[in-house]
Amino acid sequence: MLFTLTSFVSAFLLFLIQPMFTKMVLPILGGSPSVWAVALVFFQSALLAGYAYAHLLTRLFPLRTGSFVHVGVLVVAVFFLPIAVPDSWQEPPLDWPYLWQLGLYAVAIGVPFLTVAANAPLLQAWFAGTGHARSADPYFLYAASNFGSFLALMGYPFLFEPVAGVSALSVYWSIGFGLLGFLLLGCMASAGWFKTTVIVPPVGIANDDFGDVLGRPTWRQRFGWIALAFVPAGLLTAFTTHLSTDIASAPLLWVVPLALYLLTFVVVFRRLPATVVRGIAVLHLAAVVLALLQLSQSEHDNWFVSSSFGFAAFVMIGLMAHRTLYESRPAPRFLTEFYLLMSLGGALGGLFAALIAPTIFSEVFEYPLLLALSVACRPVFVGWRFSRNDLALALLIVTAGAAAIFWGPLLNQFGVPAWGWGLTPLIVAIFVVVVVATWRMPLAQLASALVIWAAVSLLPSGVMSGNAQRSYFGVYRVSQSTDGGHNVLTHGTTLHGAQRLQKADEPKIDVTVPGTYYYPESPMARVVASVRTTLFQQVRRGRYGVVGLGAGSLACLSKPGERWRFFEIDPLMVKIAAYSGYFTYIGNCQPQPDFVLGDARLTLSRENAGYFDLLIIDAFTSDAVPVHLMTAEALKLYADKIAPDGVALLHISNRYLDLEGVIAATMARVPELKALIIEDFDANGTYDQTNSTVAVFAKNQYRLDTFRTLPGARDPKGAGLAPWTDDSSDVFMPLLSKLRGTGS
Repeated sequence: MLFTLTSFVSAFLLFLIQPMFTKMVLPILGGSPSVWAVALVFFQSALLAGYAYAHLLTRLFPLRTGSFVHVGVLVVAVFFLPIAVPDSWQEPPLDWPYLWQLGLYAVAIGVPFLTVAANAPLLQAWFAGTGHARSADPYFLYAASNFGSFLALMGYPFLFEPVAGVSALSVYWSIGFGLLGFLLLGCMASAGWFKTTVIVPPVGIANDDFGDVLGRPTWRQRFGWIALAFVPAGLLTAFTTHLSTDIASAPLLWVVPLALYLLTFVVVFRRLPATVVRGIAVLHLAAVVLALLQLSQSEHDNWFVSSSFGFAAFVMIGLMAHRTLYESRPAPRFLTEFYLLMSLGGALGGLFAALIAPTIFSEVFEYPLLLALSVACRPVFVGWRFSRNDLALALLIVTAGAAAIFWGPLLNQFGVPAWGWGLTPLIVAIFVVVVVATWRMPLAQLASALVIWAAVSLLPSGVMSGNAQRSYFGVYRVSQSTDGGHNVLTHGTTLHGAQRLQKADEPKIDVTVPGTYYYPESPMARVVASVRTTLFQQVRRGRYGVVGLGAGSLACLSKPGERWRFFEIDPLMVKIAAYSGYFTYIGNCQPQPDFVLGDARLTLSRENAGYFDLLIIDAFTSDAVPVHLMTAEALKLYADKIAPDGVALLHISNRYLDLEGVIAATMARVPELKALIIEDFDANGTYDQTNSTVAVFAKNQYRLDTFRTLPGARDPKGAGLAPWTDDSSDVFMPLLSKLRGTGS
């Protein structure tokens, strides 16, 4: 009971700190989905370090000596509490912030995290040496540990952060760390505090499909553990980034996949009936094929529909890979090595998905690739000896797949009509049949899955479309509209700007007229014109600030003599908007642009108080909300930077979150500002005109009322939501409000 409770508390603290600290650093790192992806790399790497420390501790020292060493490390960790962002780590570099973020995590939470991470294998090793009736197979403690992790993760966005906020949680975490220390002392004592010999656990009854579990693990077995951990851990990072791109980089979207990942350990890291294991194998293959089929669609489904396929595949892959790990586990005396190699695989998987893949892939190809590679995590691969016939069949499948993928485009090059590019789903369906037909031929299954990945990646699909470039902040695509009349910029799955192209057979057009959300009768354009009219009456030119560059459309709402300053966090976005040749708004309307690079919260804080006559916040990435730009603290910053009669404008169009309800709730925390909503109903839905909703803020009611005559202007509608602050920002209730239709 004591070991189970200690495992639970240790895991609870280990996984509570992950969303808690990442929430603390979001305002510094810009709210990108990559923040959590890189955070996972650190956590997986620190977990590896913790397991390595535990492994060395149990191998180099007797139980008594190792216990005192661990107590000493616990005492050292106390000096790093409470958890907070160090004052010297407040601004990341513009170039490659990945390493800077990893350094920040190492300095701020590295020692406490490593100390707590080591407890899981240490507790199992100590329990194995107690002589308890269950000491021969202590893996049940791993399930208890993962249950504690699951509760911490699911409780964080729904209970802990909304009730306490991250500042108070940091203090509570420190108290919990002290409690954990006392529980560990109790476990050490019951495990044999006064023993002076090294642990020699009793012979276990573990099962292993490809090695002698009662002897030392083979190298093939070790590499198998690494590979089995690599795929689901890498998929955790890739899938979470895939989810966060369209909603928000927020704890809710971080913890749900991680909690499900851990829950798969709880479900399968124990004895299960053979029928259940066979059911997992069948559902795994079906879920992977369906998820790849969904990704092959050129048209994007509703986020909730498309993500359901991803969730199903993610869970089944976790169950399959972790069940195979369980069935290949060694005897208890090798358990610290087992967990060490598992964590190595997890760290490598996270490293691949968060750092390597964004460097080598311009699109999110790692997500379907890991889906396909999961086929190699099935138990049938364990111990399989591949014959020449197996290899020949795999080669045949790959060759046939390559021919199927390229036949359409090849015929099109010679002017021969072909079904071609629109038939990705059909091509994939062919290989679904192959997968089913080769059910008991694992290499053929893997080859079939990789062909499906190639089809998804090389043909136009939900993954592959347009000219893509990738950075820490996401994937940007520039493509031509189907009629060839526009260059279109998308970030993730959301339109972020478009510009008309002059066709040779059409009358001359004005390419400086902005489209999409910024067309001349849009809410943003009308607000700019209204502010300009007021300034003209005061016989002065305006000072305008724009947070979020996009395609540079807002530059063409400017007039000669005005001062416009653009705040952009991503250097790649500046390159696309101003120097790629795809868009000419900046070159035509702001030939000497004033760009300020860096996160807007940091760069705006350096501007003089009262400087801007109009400050436009238009910094969404895909449909994801940079939450830190909508909190009460952010609104107070905007209030400080606009003139006494100045105006701030926040673009709040969103398909999934009731941001108007959030604004209505947050205004109670910002008495310095008054708010008004302007909604566009007149756009025709083309690239030239796109509907949008904006929130307009002013310091006094009189100034705000000057915008009430604009079409679509009204007061914000409250929806009973909680205000957003840097300490707490609930995403679930705005999501639910939008689903219910109570929000805008």
